[in-house]
Amino acid sequence: MIPVARAPKPKSFDEKVRRPGLCAIAEMLGKTPPCKRTWGRPRKKLKVAKGHPPLRERDIPAKKFPTYWTRVLDELMAGYHEVCAYSCFRIHPVTGGRSADHFAPKSRSWRKVYQWANYRLCCTRLNARKKDFSNVLDPFEIQPGWFQLELAYCQVIPDPSLAKEIRDQIQDTIDRLGLNEFWEDRLKDAERYWSGNISL
Repeated sequence: MIPVARAPKPKSFDEKVRRPGLCAIAEMLGKTPPCKRTWGRPRKKLKVAKGHPPLRERDIPAKKFPTYWTRVLDELMAGYHEVCAYSCFRIHPVTGGRSADHFAPKSRSWRKVYQWANYRLCCTRLNARKKDFSNVLDPFEIQPGWFQLELAYCQVIPDPSLAKEIRDQIQDTIDRLGLNEFWEDRLKDAERYWSGNISL
């Protein structure tokens, strides 16, 4: 991982994502939406078992939130130069699977489900690995050099000069995301480069 600078929120974000999302949340709870629906059908109110109290926003299952964030995948790709926040590799338009990771998971932070600042551009493989685990460092907050590439075996390692607490957090992130799963592929690419069989 490398530090990632926050991209500015697109001008169309509130119209495309935030307002429809907040309306959907209200409709799923049987509340009056905070804004007037201009298209589509209202969301059905979520059912509650008989005798149970009414659902609150924090009770909405993560899979029930409409995926309005997919409407700004182009803006995420442009804002973050098509680079996955967790792998540091380009998400190629042809071969890569782009996605918006909710850094604060949908299952824990309903208020952030439709917030631009909570999205991290990442490939679908690493998004699936992160899931809603909380032991992954935020690319917006890491510092240069925290993650290092050990060249003998092309392993990602924590900077050994850091305090143990930070090194442990970095190692947890490496393990959770499986960043060393492809060390042999990195080594082969390096060997091809050094032998002149592949250009920069």
